[in-house]
Parts: sequence; C-alpha cells; structure tokens
Amino acid sequence: MSDQNDCGESLAEICEAAAALILPLWKSGVEVLTKADESPVTEADQRGEKLILEHLARRFPGVPVISEEDASEFGTPDAIGPRFFLVDPLDGTKAFVRGDPNFTVNVALVVDGRAVAGAVTAPPTGETWFTQGGAAMKRVNGGPAVPVRVRPWPQGKAVALVSHTMKEETAVKLANEYGFDLREPMDSSIKFCRIAEGSADVYPRHGPTMEWDIAAGHAVLEAAGGTVLTPEGQPVRYGKAGDGFRNGWFVARGG
Repeated sequence: MSDQNDCGESLAEICEAAAALILPLWKSGVEVLTKADESPVTEADQRGEKLILEHLARRFPGVPVISEEDASEFGTPDAIGPRFFLVDPLDGTKAFVRGDPNFTVNVALVVDGRAVAGAVTAPPTGETWFTQGGAAMKRVNGGPAVPVRVRPWPQGKAVALVSHTMKEETAVKLANEYGFDLREPMDSSIKFCRIAEGSADVYPRHGPTMEWDIAAGHAVLEAAGGTVLTPEGQPVRYGKAGDGFRNGWFVARGG
C-alpha cells in the first residue's frame, strides 16, 4: 500500500471529530425524519456528514466522496474513478433513535475496488478502530492505539453477530451453514470491529447493504486478519456505480 493510501489514522481523527458532534444528540429527543427509501435520518446524520465532508475536502482535496445522506438526497453518480471515499456518518440510525449504543461513524478509502484504509468510531464508548501500516489498531477516548487481531475459530463457542430482527428459523439455518454456536444481536458496522478485535467470529449478511455501510469495517477486519467474502468465496468489491453502490450477500469472518 502506498503511503498516500495509508490514511487510516487521519480517517480516525475525522471519525472522532464527527462522533464528538453526534454524541450530545443521542437520547436528546432529536427529530427523526423518513427518507425516500423509508429509512430514518436525523440531525445527527446530517451534521456528522457535513463535518466529515469538510474535513475530507481539506485533507484530501480532489478525491471524490460517496456519502450516504448526499446519495439519498441527490442520487449516486453513474461512474466513479479508481480512488474515492465512502462515508456513512451514522450507521445504525435505528439503534441511535432507540437509545441503543451500537451506532458508528464510518469513513473508508477505496482504491481499484478495494477498501484499502478505513476508520470506525463508536461514539457512546469512545472506541475507534482504524487501519495503519497494514495492521488494525484500536484506541479508546483518544488514548494510545494498540493492535487488534482476529481470534482463531473457537470450536464449540463461535459467536455470530446478527440482526435484532432475525427470525429464529433464519438464525438456525445460518448456524448450520456457517458453523457458529452462539449468536448476539447487534446493529451497525461495529460487528466488523468486534470480529476484528477477537470478541466475535462471524457476521453472515443475507440481505441488502450499501457500500458505505460496510467499507470501513471491511478495511479494519481485513487488516486484522479477517475476510469479507461473497457466498461464492469472492472478495466484496467497491465502486459498483452501475448497481447504485449496492452490495450483494456476504459473510465477514475472523480466524
């Protein structure tokens, strides 16, 4: 990876700045609006995105950005170059609105279809995971960064992170398919980070997501020794402008 693309720590600083802006709005009774796709959006999403876009424009002038709220309002471009940022200023808006702590701020750099650098911040806990020099790092509330790594698959105790709304029969089917033993419901891209740090083992996603939902977490997990693959075993790719930047099914795994 070129030095120019090893920008995870800069992205972490941007995510942390946005998190500081968003956190006071959590549990504040902030107004919830409904987007065209029926998903919720709040002032926190909008203010966080504005701050992130300003920081990216200042630090990385000329690099295009695909960002969730901008895309929902104005649509996505028909084409994108080989190097661009993906931004989700508040992933897990439903959790944010419910008062749950599993929501995140996400920024990723994509080069030639790969998420080569990324950062994810969880505002309620002050945790930030980011890529640096080919490794995955974590710091809490601005403290020292320490490396994180996926754990070996714990036979008989493998933990899957799944949706709160997953039906029991679906969970059983996925357990048979992917071989996990325990499951924990969790929102947002924090699932990638929990696997990256060795707190969980697999996140099967048989449903729609957008590129900005997962790219930063993907970069962190891959740097920690994990994988994010399609059901056919192919790497998940980014820059799918022809598909409106939508992802197909995938499974994120640790060791």
